[in-house]
Formats: sequence, structure tokens, C-alpha cells
Amino acid sequence: MATRGAEPTGGEIDRTTLKGGVQHEGFLRYRRLYWAKMAGAISATLIVAYLLIDIKPRPNGGSWFGYTLGTAGVLLIVWLAFLGVRKRAMTPGRWSLKAWTSAHVYLGLSLIVIGTLHTGFQLGWNVHTLAWVLMMIVILSGLFGITAYTTLPGKLSTNRDETTEAQMLETLADINRQLFDAAQPLEAGSAAVVQRAIDENAFSGGIWRRLSSRQQIGGTAEALAEFRARSSAGDSPLDTLYDRLEALLSRKQAALARVRRHLRIKGLLQVWLYIHVPVTFALLAALSAHIISVFFYW
Repeated sequence: MATRGAEPTGGEIDRTTLKGGVQHEGFLRYRRLYWAKMAGAISATLIVAYLLIDIKPRPNGGSWFGYTLGTAGVLLIVWLAFLGVRKRAMTPGRWSLKAWTSAHVYLGLSLIVIGTLHTGFQLGWNVHTLAWVLMMIVILSGLFGITAYTTLPGKLSTNRDETTEAQMLETLADINRQLFDAAQPLEAGSAAVVQRAIDENAFSGGIWRRLSSRQQIGGTAEALAEFRARSSAGDSPLDTLYDRLEALLSRKQAALARVRRHLRIKGLLQVWLYIHVPVTFALLAALSAHIISVFFYW
């Protein structure tokens, strides 16, 4: 589980080699997987205890074992939700942000065991199961975030190729200016085709289209296809103009694809938070309803 305050950078996610051969240890490998081992030991102990404890009926949320797990789970969820607050207090050593984030990730994963054993595998259409489902959504979205920060920063850097987002957008604007100037001698119909290409930008289509990896067909691709069909081996002024427009449209299509890849990767690095954070608050509300219903209506 992670919160908005837990956004790592690509270099923090794992052990990387810095200049001079010095290794930077990311929070996933903090102290040789200390918190991963702790979470694994806790989970294994609870599973064995669940199998060995002699309670009739089997351990569930209403048994002493279930209440113990439920209390531990609620306290752990509340603590995990405070990572964003914790980020504002930078401290070194054992209680560093890196250590806290490592504990956040691995203890958050242990909630799969704690929460599921607390239910006693008794799930149904009620507020208790709702809390469990929301908990699983928070954990799974956090896993997506960890995966994104493991794989995507390298792709983002490769796609940028030492250019900034502002420079990529300026390249598009420069190509649009050249297209506008080149299209001046065209008749109205052909000029309109070029104008549709000029009007196309990398931000069109909304967030979901921006996150999609599917090829987007827009004004630039349509204009390129038209002028590519018109171009020939001739050397008349019109042939030269068509060749220039084709070259400019090819450049714009490549620049658009590059910016869209950049935006898509950036979006994937952030979009999980729009699920993770709101569902965390929904989980806290569902837990409150779960606790109230157990103690006041059961």
C-alpha cells in the first residue's frame, strides 16, 4: 500500500549503481529486504496459527483470534495511511523515509494475509466484505504503482533522448509554423487538410486515450496520406511543394508519437494514485462502518 506522499523516483525503487561504483539502495531492498522478511515471517506465523488453533467453529472474525487480527489490521491500515504525512518529516537512520516506505510496502502486502484470515473466508454481500474488497483494491493499486516505478522511468528517459517535455512541444510548434507557411500557395481544399494537421495536438482525446497504446489516427496522418499520394518524381513547383509538405507532415507525425509516448508513460506513473488514494479513504470509512456494526449491532 502507498499514498500520494509515497511517490518514489526511478532511482529509489531498487539498487542502482551510481557514478564511481557506489551503489544506491532503494527502499524495496532496504537493509537487505529487512521489512520483506518481517512481513513474510508475520504472514507465515499467522497462517500456521490459523491452521493449528483449535476453535469451534473455525477461526473467524467473531472469535478471539479474529478480533486480534482485526484490531491489528485496522491499526496497521491507519498507520499505512499516514505515509503521506510522514513524508513531510525527513529523518535519517532507522526511521528514515526510505525505511518507512519499505515497511509501508511490505507490511501493506501482509494485510492480504491478516485481512483474509480475519474474515475466516466468510465473505458475502455486506459492509464487512466491502471493507475487505476495498483493502484488496488499495493493495493491488499499490502493486501497480511499484511495478510502474520499476519499469517506466527508464522508458521515459529513453523516449526523451536528452530533451525536455518543453523542448518536444516547441519542436511541434515549430513544425506547425513551417506547415502554415508552406500551405499558403495551396487551394482552399488542400489548405484545409493541412490546417487539420496543424490543429492536431498531443493532448487531444482525453486521459484514457492518452494512456492507450493504440495508434491514433488524426489530422496529421490523414494529411500525410493525402500528400504522399500526390507527391511524384516531378520537379514542378507544385511537386516540390507536395514533397515539402510530406516531409513536414512526416516530421510532425514522428514528433506527435514521441510526445504521446512521453505523456502516456507519465500518465501511467501517476494514474494509479487516482485509484489508490481515494480508495484508501473509502476503506477507512468502510472500516469505521464495519467496526460500528460489529460492536453495536451484533
